[in-house]
Amino acid sequence: MDEEIKSKIKKTGTTTIGIVCKDGIVLAADKKATMGSMIGHKKVEKVFLLNENVAITTAGNVSDIQYLTKLVKAELKLKNLRTKIEPNVKEIANLFGMLAFENIRKFSTIIAITAFIVGGVDNKGYWLFLVDPDGTVLRYNDYVCDGSGSVFAYGLLEDAYKDSINVEEGIKLAIRAVNAAMQRDVNSGEGIDVVVIDKKGAKKVFESEIKHTIVEKKSK
Repeated sequence: MDEEIKSKIKKTGTTTIGIVCKDGIVLAADKKATMGSMIGHKKVEKVFLLNENVAITTAGNVSDIQYLTKLVKAELKLKNLRTKIEPNVKEIANLFGMLAFENIRKFSTIIAITAFIVGGVDNKGYWLFLVDPDGTVLRYNDYVCDGSGSVFAYGLLEDAYKDSINVEEGIKLAIRAVNAAMQRDVNSGEGIDVVVIDKKGAKKVFESEIKHTIVEKKSK
């Protein structure tokens, strides 16, 4: 079973990144969806806002990702209605972990592969978690990558990341890292989405800004 899961994960093509900055969290991902050796969709969103303070990146089977994301959003709304209390980032990451754990172990002819990077801010600070397909939830204090292009992104992040990085620098670094993966990983490409979570909440960086940053970087 473990070997089957590992082989499926290797075939899941994408590049997703989370970066911890001194004043926020940056999440980024490419936009290509693949079906084996074929491009299934060129403009897939892989970075989503869950609420005003938490966002996620996604990797894996699209149907399972959509299913678990809808479940989590519904659970968050129910909790808010019942308790009037917003869940913290760790609770949300653990909820994704529990659902991923159950999803991959259910009896099915199609194995359910889902992976998430969860980033957000709450009253205890900034948080970044990786939720693996088997349900493992791990916190990161610097950066994390996932997907088939992660090996290329990690190389750049290992060299360029520093503890004092701010959000503005984090956005540029995330774009460079995803762009580096897109140059070498055939399953990553077709554009980049970036979301920033800071004290003002979660917001998306528009693609026009991203393209400008990439051009600016290449022109130097």
